[in-house]
Amino acid sequence: MSDASATMEIVEYGGWTGCIRLSNGEIELVATTVVGPRIIRLGFVGGQNLFHNYPSTLGRIGDREWNNYGGHRLWHAPEVFPRTYAPDNVPVEHVWDGTSLTLRNSEQSTGIEKEMRVTLSPTDARVEVAHRITNRNPWAIELAAWSLSVMAPGGRAIYPQEDYQPHPECLVPARPLVLWHFTDMTDPRWTWGRKYIQLRQDPAATTKQKVGFLNSKGWAAYVLGGDAFVKHYPYNAAAQYADMGCNTETYTDPDMLEVETLGPLTRLEPGAHVDHVESWLLARVDCGPSDADIDASILPLVGQL
Repeated sequence: MSDASATMEIVEYGGWTGCIRLSNGEIELVATTVVGPRIIRLGFVGGQNLFHNYPSTLGRIGDREWNNYGGHRLWHAPEVFPRTYAPDNVPVEHVWDGTSLTLRNSEQSTGIEKEMRVTLSPTDARVEVAHRITNRNPWAIELAAWSLSVMAPGGRAIYPQEDYQPHPECLVPARPLVLWHFTDMTDPRWTWGRKYIQLRQDPAATTKQKVGFLNSKGWAAYVLGGDAFVKHYPYNAAAQYADMGCNTETYTDPDMLEVETLGPLTRLEPGAHVDHVESWLLARVDCGPSDADIDASILPLVGQL
């Protein structure tokens, strides 16, 4: 990204004071500083928020239990209670250096420090989010950085399949596809395509769905109305990933849909850290449901990342 910077201002958002808004005139994002770290809004200036917010938790601070405020957050995998659900309901250390916004907070109950460094391009609709987890305990821990984007309802997530290779030219498996106990592969929200897996968010649904997989192509997308959100993230063929080998997971319920990415499982000695970087792009698209539609509308955006 360029050395130039986007603009920063302090705003109120959803009842939270002291929020930080970054904008380059084309897109904008808002991060909270009294809870988090969270990016609570992302969208085109004057346009819809691609991230979901929960009306019941907007403006809340200081709760003793974890709240799903929505937006984009940093967790640690594998998902276990209570460690994963440590509250993030207190003020966040934040620094704006003229180019990047750093948000940092430590979980008092786990000794895990979470940081997001957010850099908004000054010239186009790209954002870089560098996630860092640091072990502040006096003992080693094993975890994976887990980045979750909670998307607004009514859209469709898109994940690439591995490249097709015919039998018997290729006899080895392509990748793991991991199911949860509540996964229903017959649910009409799923589209199991030859080139893409798609999951539709449906506010009228009454059940929850989740699938994980290894995604060597390192990208995912969410289309809502005429807007597309695309994220790109690293894949390490030599690494071990959580949840039976997943670097990508997706979850939906009647409120929202999560586009989730994971870094490798890592043993962190005291004071050590692990990084996981996502590159984001927003675009205005007209993307139909077919593989050809996705090839035409989304793949060129992936190429920009």
